Amino acid sequence: MNEQSEDAQIPSLTNKDVADVLRRIGDLLQIKGEVIYKILAYRKAADGLMALARDVNAIHSEGGLESIPGVGKAIAAKIDELLTRGEMDFYTKLVAEVPETLAELMAVPDLGPKKIKLFWQEAGVTTLAGLEAAVTEGKLRELPGMGPKSEAKLLDGLASLARRSGRMRLGDATPLARELLETLGAVEGVERIEVAGSLRRMAETVGDLDLLAAAEDSAAALAAFVALPRVARVLGHGDTKASVEFVDGTRAQLWVHPPARFGTALQYATGSKDHNVRLREIALAKGLSLSEHALTPVGHDKGDGTDGGAEILCASEDEVYAALGLPFVPPELREDRGEVAAAKADALPKRLEVAHIRAQLHNHSTWSDGRSTILEMAEAAIERGFAILAITDHSGGLGIVQGLDAEGVIAQRVEIAAAREAVGNRIVLLHGIEVDILADGSLDMPDEILAELDVVVASPHVALRQPRAQITERLLRAIRHPHVDIIGHPTGRLLGKREPADLDMDAVLAAAAETGTALEINANPHRLDLADVYARRAIEMGIAISINTDAHAPEHFDFLEYGVATARRGWVEPESVINTWASERLLAWLGREKS
Repeated sequence: MNEQSEDAQIPSLTNKDVADVLRRIGDLLQIKGEVIYKILAYRKAADGLMALARDVNAIHSEGGLESIPGVGKAIAAKIDELLTRGEMDFYTKLVAEVPETLAELMAVPDLGPKKIKLFWQEAGVTTLAGLEAAVTEGKLRELPGMGPKSEAKLLDGLASLARRSGRMRLGDATPLARELLETLGAVEGVERIEVAGSLRRMAETVGDLDLLAAAEDSAAALAAFVALPRVARVLGHGDTKASVEFVDGTRAQLWVHPPARFGTALQYATGSKDHNVRLREIALAKGLSLSEHALTPVGHDKGDGTDGGAEILCASEDEVYAALGLPFVPPELREDRGEVAAAKADALPKRLEVAHIRAQLHNHSTWSDGRSTILEMAEAAIERGFAILAITDHSGGLGIVQGLDAEGVIAQRVEIAAAREAVGNRIVLLHGIEVDILADGSLDMPDEILAELDVVVASPHVALRQPRAQITERLLRAIRHPHVDIIGHPTGRLLGKREPADLDMDAVLAAAAETGTALEINANPHRLDLADVYARRAIEMGIAISINTDAHAPEHFDFLEYGVATARRGWVEPESVINTWASERLLAWLGREKS
């Protein structure tokens, strides 16, 4: 933020621009060593801005900055400076003390503010490039807490950061898209509107949002789209398509097609590209050309494009696939992974639905890092129609949560019993644990305690950057443990933040198949772990899958749709998911003797 002349035009800042400054302030204050409440205040304000559906400039003009969640009087005054003058005195003074580029280093996995401050003050490191050079040249090796292993870890972190994309998580894109569909679907003349692209295929991350509307006249829908309150910039506005950038930096496109052509348009825009290539090959073999507009006999001359006489118009996707001699292929399968051949052979997987899920086997309460009591979680599960709920609070070894030791597990039985009495026969309430797989491969709870629990979920949380052989052996030990029922979020990944552990998945899957241990698809949109490709391999090997929300509050049960979508993308059928089984069968499985 450079000094500007009085006549200079103040650039229009989006919500994301302002939030980025506030978040950077929080990071620089943490590196500086400020008290935590100041750091969190700026981060909460940044989160509040990113959650807005309106332009912060409009709220500013109304004098309503303090109405933004997390924005108090002091931060509102700073935002006012930024929006009015294009600069903020507090920020200018801060970056004079702490180099602005140090905030970039906070994104490096496993690199915290204390180390960043050490590298800056002792080795002059202020940028990502400078950090990589310092590590490569051995300039950090003699600093406290550093050595060859630490250097290798930093280089791995830098490589991981370089591989990250700016894509949205599925769980962030979905609610935004639904809001847009509801708003634009109410526009006069819009007969139908759908999401397309990777979001409709329920990919774990999504780039831009693609929307398709069916309307005879495109003008009203496109005008409503570019006028949405969350639009910061209109990037393009034509007769049939408009592109915008929202206040949070997300980009979206809306296409409008006549209702009679909506099916081919939706199929084309949903993709994937490789799936569409397969369909065009089938169309050509039938003497047809498939485009986003229609199926057209090869060689047909449409003249000026207004004569659709020989075209095959498809108002729905079902008609597109039927014209090609195929059953409807669900969007989440359209990745050119054999779905077209399966469709030809009438061998597409039976579609798993959220309604098939009857049990949740990995959930937390206030006994560890959950936000609700056991009874509150049970009542929420009953409300959602679950037949079985397991409370699986963390064991204490994780360190960052209020985990349970053996005495804590025993004490928790009292509250479990009280909750069981309160819910009666409305739900089966199980007492379990999410036990940490420690760095040496042992489990963070005595065997005699694990043996008494209804369900044991063993999960990796720490030392996830161990060498491949070492971390794989940790998972294998847990899989083979006689009391472990489920391996939770097996690779430990956090989408956009932490890469999966370098596991030998062939060995992990083989061990799970041998022992009958279930592997979890964790439905939390930050995880979606197992990934779809491994879920598919697992079911091909006869491994049981458990889809769990890892709920830490009642509303987290709503993550279930993302886990189910991941399973669908992995061709997982209901029978392969233990959460779909009848209660008697599931309880018998949990009480079995492992091989």
